Amino acid sequence: MTLGVEEEYLLVDPVTREVSPQGQKVVAQASSSGLGDRVGTELTCYQVEARTEPHTVVRELGEQIRSMRAVVADAAGRQGLRVVSSGSPVLGQSVPPPISDGTRYAQSVATFRALDDEQTACACHIHVGIADLGRALQVSNHLRPWLPALISLTANSPYWNGRDTGYASWRVMTLARWPVSGPPPYFESPAHFHDLVGRAIEVGAVMDRGGLYWDIRPSSHVPTLEIRVADAAATAEETVLFSAIIRAMVATSLTAIDAAQPAPRPQPELLRAACWRAARDGLAGQSVDLPTSRLVPAAARVDRLLTWIRPALRACGDLGLVRSGWSRLRAVGNGADRQRTAHQHRHSLPDVVDHLIAATTPTRTPTCW
Repeated sequence: MTLGVEEEYLLVDPVTREVSPQGQKVVAQASSSGLGDRVGTELTCYQVEARTEPHTVVRELGEQIRSMRAVVADAAGRQGLRVVSSGSPVLGQSVPPPISDGTRYAQSVATFRALDDEQTACACHIHVGIADLGRALQVSNHLRPWLPALISLTANSPYWNGRDTGYASWRVMTLARWPVSGPPPYFESPAHFHDLVGRAIEVGAVMDRGGLYWDIRPSSHVPTLEIRVADAAATAEETVLFSAIIRAMVATSLTAIDAAQPAPRPQPELLRAACWRAARDGLAGQSVDLPTSRLVPAAARVDRLLTWIRPALRACGDLGLVRSGWSRLRAVGNGADRQRTAHQHRHSLPDVVDHLIAATTPTRTPTCW
């Protein structure tokens, strides 16, 4: 089963620590420095997106992620900038932001208007190879109840435009305002999927299949299921950890599907509320246990997820990697926790940006991880 990763980064000025609108220049440099068409612009000029090739071995995927980050960081350095991997900008976000060139970006602004004003949001997207749409949708159904646990695990956007939002993942909340976003529906069949997407396009809620902002969606351009729920991870090691967990979740779901085990169907309103709670509290607070709706420690919910996928992790050879990665996260906190720790020392937001710069492309594995 193949894995591919898309990571979105922010460009920052190393003096002011504010985001810098030089995305197109950095993309051009990174492309000519070896990434080719695996690097591109994003909606705002503050952002860069880079993509791996498909991999079957998680550790090899990690090597390419680290190399990819290094190339983007070098390209940014040639413009006098630095790269940070965070779900939201800490300092310097202008509203509305400068929008990258391109017909699609212009169409987005014309269609969604002020919704694009706070779309300087960076994510980590995991693609898992599933060619058959019907099976991909069945896997989506099995993954839906675990979205709050994944949000708690990967939250890395507590700050926005110079203030602490009070949320572990502010990016999740900014995306929640879009008409087709958040947890996907429970899909009865490919026909149900096509009908619903067609109607959403017809009424203008999305421009096309590429504009579906659901946390899980069949890719519109490659034969994969795309899991889009995570904030951009501060470290490459966290992206690797998340990738291994996602692949094991997909493998576990496929086993359940082949055994004719039905997917859980939490009430959509409760699932959405659970995602909100996870975005607010992250790993440090309480999580909604679905389907019981009881509040439990968020870390306990992640433990339950890892118990569910343990056989698949062992089969993929990733059990040790995930155990050690989860142990470190429990000890030092997720990305949001560590951003706040960096702030606490001197109550300095520039310190938060410096922490993110060091974590994104370190010369060695950062001590915070």
